[in-house]
Amino acid sequence: MDIDNGKCWHNSKKDSWRTTLLLAYQSLGVVYGDLSTSPLYVYKSTFAEDIHHSETNEEIFGVLSFVFWTLTLVPLFKYVFIVLRADDNGEGGTFALYSSICRHAKVSLLPNRQIADESLSTYKLEQSPDREYNSKVRMLLEKYKFLHTALLILVLLGTCMVIGDGLLTPAISVFSAVSGLELSMSKNHHQYAVIPITCFILVCLFALQHYGTHRVGFFFAPIVLVWLVCISALGLYNIIHWNPHVYQALSPYYMLKFFKKTKSKGWMSLGGILLCITGSEAMFADLGHFSYAAIQIAFTFLVYPALILAYMGQAAYLSRNHQNADQIGFYVSVPESLRWPVLAIAILSSVVGSQAIISGTFSIINQSQSLGCFPRVKVVHTSDKIHGQIYIPEINWMLMILCIAVTIGFRDIKHMGNASGLAVMAVMLVTTCLTSLVIILCWHKPPIIALFFLLFFGSVELLYFSASLVKFREGAWLPILLALFLVTVMFVWHYATIKKYEYDLHNKVSLEWLLALGPTLGICRVPGIGLVFTDLTSGIPANFSRFVTNLPAFHRILVFVCVKFVPVPFVPPAERYLLGRVGPASLRAYRCIVRYGYRDVHQDVDSFESDLVRRLADFIPYDWCHQQANAGQGNEDHASTSGRSSGEHRLAVVGNTEFSRSLVFDVDENMQQESVSCGFQTVESIGDIIEMSTPKERRVRFAIEESEDPTEVQMRQELEDLMAAQQSGTAFILGHSHVKAKQGSSVFKRLAVNFGYNFLRRNCRGPDVVLKVPPASLLEVGMVYVV
Repeated sequence: MDIDNGKCWHNSKKDSWRTTLLLAYQSLGVVYGDLSTSPLYVYKSTFAEDIHHSETNEEIFGVLSFVFWTLTLVPLFKYVFIVLRADDNGEGGTFALYSSICRHAKVSLLPNRQIADESLSTYKLEQSPDREYNSKVRMLLEKYKFLHTALLILVLLGTCMVIGDGLLTPAISVFSAVSGLELSMSKNHHQYAVIPITCFILVCLFALQHYGTHRVGFFFAPIVLVWLVCISALGLYNIIHWNPHVYQALSPYYMLKFFKKTKSKGWMSLGGILLCITGSEAMFADLGHFSYAAIQIAFTFLVYPALILAYMGQAAYLSRNHQNADQIGFYVSVPESLRWPVLAIAILSSVVGSQAIISGTFSIINQSQSLGCFPRVKVVHTSDKIHGQIYIPEINWMLMILCIAVTIGFRDIKHMGNASGLAVMAVMLVTTCLTSLVIILCWHKPPIIALFFLLFFGSVELLYFSASLVKFREGAWLPILLALFLVTVMFVWHYATIKKYEYDLHNKVSLEWLLALGPTLGICRVPGIGLVFTDLTSGIPANFSRFVTNLPAFHRILVFVCVKFVPVPFVPPAERYLLGRVGPASLRAYRCIVRYGYRDVHQDVDSFESDLVRRLADFIPYDWCHQQANAGQGNEDHASTSGRSSGEHRLAVVGNTEFSRSLVFDVDENMQQESVSCGFQTVESIGDIIEMSTPKERRVRFAIEESEDPTEVQMRQELEDLMAAQQSGTAFILGHSHVKAKQGSSVFKRLAVNFGYNFLRRNCRGPDVVLKVPPASLLEVGMVYVV
């Protein structure tokens, strides 16, 4: 037995390593496409204007030294060894850092927060002794509301710069790859060929996005692998053939010599050197698709050495060929007999790198939309098997138009490099700031460690950022202008969304009003299920009272549905639905809170409707069992439940359960952990939340055996009403809102709400489109929000 166990353990360990190596191989095409194509344009952008290659080689060796240490410090030390560990349940990126901070400190500006959300299995908090310095930092962040807003704006700024990178990376990657034609054409023909060819490739790239990455994704990793082998081999050839002693330039001493000779112009040229780390953020952003070990292995043992060899090889060639000082670039170091094959591989690699950043842009916009920070857009899931592969038509075509405009407008590597470099460094600075907070709040390390991390890596990134900022008039204005526009749009949308929620919260209707509705007031119940969508997690929304006032009828089964987002990447399906009663059982009114993480895939309306009915059918027998258990025990909880029979009951997390007829109860006196045997396994009560565990089967029985027990009779009748209502059809009741600023508001608020938000609301997707509600089942209730 022991031998067998040892053999199984050995095989599982072997399979684990095999899986890790396979993931490392697959990550080449998704994560490293952008980073691996940077040798195409780094030297060309660096020597574009500020500095020039001279006979002493001090400039080229200094640039090589900067490239080596920048690649070593930022992607290798910062990302691979530190930032990748700051994952959020295996997910990475700006929103992963933000959600981790929000779970450990009350700094989130998201509405609908509940204590029940903290019981989610993915809402993990690292348990650690509550140190004094941790408490002080957390209390400082929680005390001042402006710090919450500043943190959100910082996250939005990083998000906007990622979107800007998604606009600039395809342009500079494809343009630099196609520019290799200049060595095979005359200058007159070259300037009329590169731009059209680049634009044609970009149009094809964006036109193919709706097919999804998974259809051509298996080509990505081999292309990048061939490219890395190609640049490594070229680098080794140039080192051996031209200057075997080029390795000496890796010494930091050459950086000092570089600055001593070039002075301020050398500092300004850093805006081109920083392009060697474009795409480093993808290692963290795409962490959820792979694993920490896979990304670490791929970069450390393949990507990093290949890039160093490529840059050393170019420097070795240029150090012995000063006649090409005016034509510094990647292709001049490629032997003439290999230029056409290398050109083809370079174009394919640039397309792969562009594809990765475009997919990342779609993903981060979807996350922003989930957190209420971006106007509603149509999200198409291009793969049923691979999670997270999405396509956003509106964003895709906007990116294509802007990308072509940048290519035609700038027409050279220098301006594109200045714009792309500033966007890249801004994202890295945001990541550094957020990671320093994670070190204190989530990892419970002393603030001095976080301060050292912030100062060390922040100073390196600020040096490069300042060099990019100086090039404001030479291309760097574009990401700044784009970021200001997008931050304004996102903040206005988020601000108005929060104000709408506050209005709903202050104007919700009491439950007594709903209970008072009846035939004496001319209110009738019609067959079917009515799903009233609201942002509230308790109380009756004002849009429902307006609906009943104008149309004195509502459905036999009434469900108040709140679709909310919690600061976790995923919510397990078994923990997604919180269900409870609204009023007594005879009212047939329920509350359903559907929880999603910021990376979750939304259900379509058909599966949501059937899933909701299934969960209600699970909840109804549980609720009757729970009531009878309390009645049988005669405990205080029963008294409190009876006392609030006309109010809202506790919410239960209903998984996929199957109920049987058995009614055996076992309830602990302290009610902290209940075990109710009613055909399902365990029920846990934590505060206002009851969790029902998930067995293997996923069925609901509407048919219950005949019984003289009054409880079972009522339960059977309620289930029959639910089944009959489902057969009659479902209506979706949504609010159609118009928001305006209240009198006396400031000019900025009136501009933001009356014009900005309402313009965005009219020109983006409506909630019915986002929820995929069929028009025949839609009932819209007009609402005016005065905020």
